Amino acid sequence: DKAKEYDEEVIFSKISDLKKVQLSNLKAHLYKQILLSLRLNYVNHNIDIQLREQIDYARILYDKGLYKQSLKILDKAKIQSSQNHRITLTAEILGFEKLIESQYITRSLRNRADQLIEEAEQTVKSVDRYHALSNLSLRLYGIYIKAGHVRSERDFDITKKFFDRTLAEIDLNDLSFFDELYLNVSYAWYSLIVQDFLMQYRYAQKWVELFQKNPAMLALESIWYLKGLHVLLEALFILGHHEKHAEVVKQLEVFVDNPPGRVNENLETLGFQYYYTGLINSYFMTGRFTEGLAIVPKLEKEIDKFQYRIDSHRILVFYYKIACLYFGAGKIKTSITYLNKIINYPDPRLREDIHCFARILSLIAHFELGNQSLVEYQVRSTYRFIRKMNDLNSVQEEILKFLRNLSSVEPEYLKKEFIKLRDRLIEIQKQPYQRRAFLYLDIIGWLESKIEEKPVQDIIKQRFKR
Repeated sequence: DKAKEYDEEVIFSKISDLKKVQLSNLKAHLYKQILLSLRLNYVNHNIDIQLREQIDYARILYDKGLYKQSLKILDKAKIQSSQNHRITLTAEILGFEKLIESQYITRSLRNRADQLIEEAEQTVKSVDRYHALSNLSLRLYGIYIKAGHVRSERDFDITKKFFDRTLAEIDLNDLSFFDELYLNVSYAWYSLIVQDFLMQYRYAQKWVELFQKNPAMLALESIWYLKGLHVLLEALFILGHHEKHAEVVKQLEVFVDNPPGRVNENLETLGFQYYYTGLINSYFMTGRFTEGLAIVPKLEKEIDKFQYRIDSHRILVFYYKIACLYFGAGKIKTSITYLNKIINYPDPRLREDIHCFARILSLIAHFELGNQSLVEYQVRSTYRFIRKMNDLNSVQEEILKFLRNLSSVEPEYLKKEFIKLRDRLIEIQKQPYQRRAFLYLDIIGWLESKIEEKPVQDIIKQRFKR
């Protein structure tokens, strides 16, 4: 317990009569005992564990032939399960009740069999809908993590047909709490993929409001509420609604610091991710890049602290955001250091979009440092990489073409080239499936900084004030 790192050789040296063949069994036994202790510790703080405990008690009583007592516990558990929207556990309890009733005539209620059958049929329908909606939301989330936003009319049509077809197969009448939740979540992911950010805002707001209408669920499902606030913040960031964004960041901070239920590692980890993401985005919106650098040392410590609890794609997103902070603040070399952490990540297919834009920003950063020969070499490799990822869009193509041709532009004509590229990108920005590029990289802000010969953050601050 006192060791900083686990070392089996130290264990053998300290316990002389311990044989190597015994260790695996001892570890398995210790692991089981720890889990048993943790379960007892959590039983009063988690409704799912409480309900499963009641089902276990009912099973013991049933095995002893105490059918009435078993049914009594199951009836109470079923009421509690329904009140807390635990539909899958309700189905399990009903299945157990039917098993007992089929073997022992309780005569406690007339038409007991009909009542149980009706309850079971309703519950099966609810469970089917619950799984259909949760599957839809998970599928959409998987699409977003793998491919990001839609890239063409064809992508949009495929995504829309899939979404509409799947929803049409689901009965959306008399929705339970979780049905509504997964419906809002599905719409939020769908709208993010198709870049309909106003729709994303609306459904993220409904997602958060659902919890505000059901305050008892805040303690039971804190993670879903946190996720809703995060998606709402992302939509507000993209829409540029700074005041509302600042309000929700504060709301998130207050919730993380004072959750309605017991604090656990999962809540702590996600709270850290979502709060810092919202905080960095608020610096981006207002152009306060230099001010934002103050949070980086603490953020890095938090990333180290939570590195085994958060998935790799989250860490890549943080590195990209930190790189953007340093770039915006004019700390180009430090920005490149963080971009290299993404570029050198062993699996480039994890968040392909982040990998592609990290390479683009790295090219721009090296151009800023005057590394022209390196830029010319990297333009070719970046172009090949993005083509391989099937992620090349009009914005990236224009930037790569511009950087590739820079060596042939005389210094006195450079500003003209910046203006031409900016004007082309402004036209591209109006196209519906090209907007995603501008979410990752404020290339127009950078070009305007070169044209007006001002720091990037000054340009963005001016834009924010307007």
